[in-house]
Parts: sequence; structure tokens; C-alpha cells
Amino acid sequence: MRFSSFTYLVGQGLHNLKANKMMTFASMGVLTVCMILVGAAFLFSANVDAMVRYIGEQNQTVAFLDYNLSDEQLAEIENSIRSTEHVTGLQYVSADEVLDMYSGRLSGFSNLQELFQNDNPLHANYVVVVDNPANIPAVAEALKQIPGIVDVNAVLEVSKIFVSLQRAITYTSYGLVAVLALVSIVVISNTIKITVFNRRKEIAIMKLVGATNGFIRFPFFVEGVTSGLISAAIASAVICGAYYGVCRWYAENPTNLSLLFGGTLIPLQELWYYIVIGFVAFGFVLCGIGTAASIRRHLKV
Repeated sequence: MRFSSFTYLVGQGLHNLKANKMMTFASMGVLTVCMILVGAAFLFSANVDAMVRYIGEQNQTVAFLDYNLSDEQLAEIENSIRSTEHVTGLQYVSADEVLDMYSGRLSGFSNLQELFQNDNPLHANYVVVVDNPANIPAVAEALKQIPGIVDVNAVLEVSKIFVSLQRAITYTSYGLVAVLALVSIVVISNTIKITVFNRRKEIAIMKLVGATNGFIRFPFFVEGVTSGLISAAIASAVICGAYYGVCRWYAENPTNLSLLFGGTLIPLQELWYYIVIGFVAFGFVLCGIGTAASIRRHLKV
């Protein structure tokens, strides 16, 4: 295709946007609303999944140590724990620190400091952080095999509950995104078909005067891509702007419930490119290729 023909067809496609304002506005409106719904469902799904994952990560595993371990033995135990697969962090808590903690909790009932001042029966321990609740059972078994660790306290049942909950929410949330995307495709495809049907006479005339199928399709393709990209830009601005506002409000109005879920939403800078790229691809494929493909049956004159 010569450059002059290319620029002419692009110009025709842009001209068609102005010449068919009502249908262009209708198709762009439908596409924008559908994108906003899909984007909102995606953001909701991502944050719910992150919140459940955060709660699950709070299930710490405690490895209780034997009495009278030397500094060298403690160092060996720490190195063994750090080298255990799926362990992302650990904190040493001495027997005296454990006693202080329980003394503070029971200060109104008993004086544990005085009771155990000469013989502290509590074990020093390592508080171990695991990368994923699903890996807690495997980590607990590995810790039990380390010499110097006498017992491991791991909330295995709770970890199983969180793993099941996370999977259920993930599947449900992304299933919702898929359903909304499918509904959007159906609605927008029908809108495109109506737009093309209203211009069937124009297509027939161009075909009768000798225009090739590609020559006829290209302006429709340009028209569809342009409306799709404009819709993607509008939807991206609405979703990103609204989400930024929600993030600010959520951060400035903390509650006990929000702190339980990590105290913050996923930052916009970690998600915006997924939204923009997804919307652009959605608009390009659905409007551009969809419009060009929808005129196929009208090319048979």
C-alpha cells in the first residue's frame, strides 16, 4: 500500500468517527463502561488476595530451644533455620524475654518474675516467618530435625484454613473478572455489528465501484482502533484516579479492621500498567479487529 493511500484511508477512518457521532459515542460509551467494570473487579480481586495473603503470613512458627545452649550452638541452629527452604525471616527470643512477656500479660494475677527469679522454666525460641501459609507444615517438619530444637509450635490448622480461603477468593474474584470480560465482549460485539449494519449501503456502494476488501476494511479498522484507544484512555483515567482516591482515604482513615488486613491497599504504581496495557489491548483487539471482521458479510455484493 502506497503512503498516500495509507494516509487517505486513515483520514477516512477518522472522518467516519465525526460523520457517525451517535454510533461512535454509543460504542465508546459501552466499551468504556465495560472496561471500568472489569478494571474495578480486577483491583478488588488483587487487593482481597493480598489481604488474605497478609493475614496468612502473620501465622508465625515458633521453634523452642533446649536449655543451656552455648553461643556456638545457637549460631549453628540459626544458620540451619535460615537455610531451611521457605523461611524468610526469624527472630531470637531469650528465655528472660519470654518471661517478661508473660509477666506483663499476667501482671494482675501473678508475679512471674518473683516466682521464677532463680529458675526460669521457659524456653528460649526462634520466631520463624514462612513465605507462604501453604509451606508452614513442611517448614515445621524441617525445624524438628534440627539438633537443639525441642519442639515446634506451628498453627497448622489455621494455615490450612487460610490457604483454602485464599484459593477460594482468588478463583471467585478472577472468575468474576472473566465473566465481566465475556459479557463486555458480547455487548460490544453487538454494538459493533449494529454500527456496521447501519452503514451497509455505504459498504455496498464502495464494493460496486471497484474498491477492494482491504481498501474498504481499513477505514473501519482505523475507526475501531481509534474509538477503542480513546475508550481505554478514558477508562484508565477513571479507574486509576478513583483507585488513587480510595488508597488515600484508606490510608488516612485507619480502623482496627483495616490494620488487621495490613493497613494499606496495593499501591497504584504497582498496578496501573496492568490496567492501562490491558485496556489498550482490549480496545485494540475488540474494536479494531472486531469492526474490520464484522463487515465481512456486507462485502458480498
